[in-house]
Amino acid sequence: MNKLRAFAIYLALILFFASLASAQMTRLNVGYSAVSADQLPAWVAKDSGIFTKNGLEVQLIFFTGGTTAILALVSGDVPITQVSGPGLVSSSLAGSDSVFVASGITSLNYVLMGRQGVKTTEQLKGGTLAISRFGSATDSIARFALRKVGLTPGKDVTLVQVGSGPERLNALVTGKVTAAVINPPSSFMAEKRGLAVLADVAKMGRVFQHTGAATTRKYIREHQDTVRRYVKSHVDAVHKMWTDKEATIRALSKSMPGVEREFLDKSYENVMSETLFSKKQYPSLEGLKTVLDEIAERDPRAKSAKPEQFTDSSFIRELDQSGYIDSLYKKK
Repeated sequence: MNKLRAFAIYLALILFFASLASAQMTRLNVGYSAVSADQLPAWVAKDSGIFTKNGLEVQLIFFTGGTTAILALVSGDVPITQVSGPGLVSSSLAGSDSVFVASGITSLNYVLMGRQGVKTTEQLKGGTLAISRFGSATDSIARFALRKVGLTPGKDVTLVQVGSGPERLNALVTGKVTAAVINPPSSFMAEKRGLAVLADVAKMGRVFQHTGAATTRKYIREHQDTVRRYVKSHVDAVHKMWTDKEATIRALSKSMPGVEREFLDKSYENVMSETLFSKKQYPSLEGLKTVLDEIAERDPRAKSAKPEQFTDSSFIRELDQSGYIDSLYKKK
């Protein structure tokens, strides 16, 4: 009976999405909050025509940092955005109804890198560390990493808001900051310039709900069909990332113009693992628990919150239980 029900759901989904080709396109503004491979699902879905295939005419809009992206979501400027866990959780604790509908990336591929001449974490004391915005993922990562190496954020090291990955890299290279929290491709470009990795956050074993697809419960109630199509596009894009490297590199290069192929290849290889971009794309409850624990240090409301209240996994579950996701990865 369960197999029969799953097949029926699968068939219904196939027929539903097949009908989209003749349906009127839905226009949709979608935000993203960084210039790095963390943002690949939206970039690939746009560049490879996946959004169009699922009946969506998407305009991608860049917001510097997760804090800005979540404000745009809550204000209604964009109904869906790619945003990191800290920004969404903080917003929800403050009263918004924002939730993750797909996980995106669920671990950390960031490093702390020092400017020319800064080779050890001890040299950070009394210095400055560049992040994107306060309340963003880079803010959480910076605080976590500094504590791990025995330094107190705000006391031993001053956190400064600089902006996007390329902007933080520029501040690092020009010596405007002592160090920066960056990830690929900026981290690879910095290494090639001879700058040193002071701390590798990826090796600190932290499960983290990083950049995922988010919307609001209100938008889900009013536009369930649009959210369903968006989540399917997201899942299709992750499949494309796993199975078509060249298409993924193409999307990456268009969104990060001027970056050398060497760094694009390394950035792709850096994120394509089940630990970072899982195939099933359920929002990470364990990763959200990590986010809540970190936020609880400065916001007592996080102490009683549950990871489940920041997610709506129904769309992913529907695709999974129907067998659709498994069918994508079966060898033809």
